[in-house]
Amino acid sequence: MAEWTMDDVAARFSEAAETGRRLPPVRVQGYFNVWPAFARKEWETFSAEDYEYRPLPPSPESIDRMMEAMRWVQWLEEEQRHLIWMRAKQREWKDICRRIGCDRTTAWRRWQRALGVVVDQLNGG
Repeated sequence: MAEWTMDDVAARFSEAAETGRRLPPVRVQGYFNVWPAFARKEWETFSAEDYEYRPLPPSPESIDRMMEAMRWVQWLEEEQRHLIWMRAKQREWKDICRRIGCDRTTAWRRWQRALGVVVDQLNGG
């Protein structure tokens, strides 16, 4: 079995964030619309809202990897969890620093420390 590295763990968290984004939206069940769908003419649809792009749904294997990565965050403190997921969602360091209340170097060090905790746990440390 290969050893986990910080780059491997960061890539897995990024993949998990992307997989979560590709899941279908959550809706309240039990409500439905009884009105029929209207067949609009072409000129009526010009003022309609823009179509919301939905990517293809994730594969079952990527969902399993996402669930595995979500179990890893149990080893982290709450602030470290926020930092890991913000970075996995490719947020800018400026936004992360504003949320945490520190400068970029300190935020990067905390992110590295959080990844190190996960790597140590995965490698049996």
